[in-house]
Amino acid sequence: MTFYELLVFIHVFSAILGMGPGFVMIYIVTKATTMTELKHAYIIRNRLHIFVMVGGTLLLITGLLMGYLQPYLFAQGWYVTSLVLYLIALGFGPTVLLPRSKPIKAILMEHNGDEIPADYFILSKKLFFFERIENVIFLIVIALMILKPF
Repeated sequence: MTFYELLVFIHVFSAILGMGPGFVMIYIVTKATTMTELKHAYIIRNRLHIFVMVGGTLLLITGLLMGYLQPYLFAQGWYVTSLVLYLIALGFGPTVLLPRSKPIKAILMEHNGDEIPADYFILSKKLFFFERIENVIFLIVIALMILKPF
């Protein structure tokens, strides 16, 4: 196995490890019916997010290393488009998702009682809208990586 083939292996494995859990993070918390369940669901979500961060970082590093080893990739439309879309999706975290998740975290920390407050549903709907956009971007990246259409 060449070093490049090893990078491809790590890249694909990282996609499964990092992106797979990312696609179910919304679903985990939307099924909670009480505040206790919701808090537990967010604990699970946060644990899964570690896999998303590690896998996502490895994806970027291995993708760039493959481009470094095979510079012709930077002339391939699918590669450049995938890279740009991936960077946009990564930028969603600190710029779009984090500001929308902070009020939700505050509700989880401060709310007493087992009934989920109405404010949570309003805030989570906005957060999940942008998470779904990010998921669509990742699906497009995956499709580009598989099909290499241009």
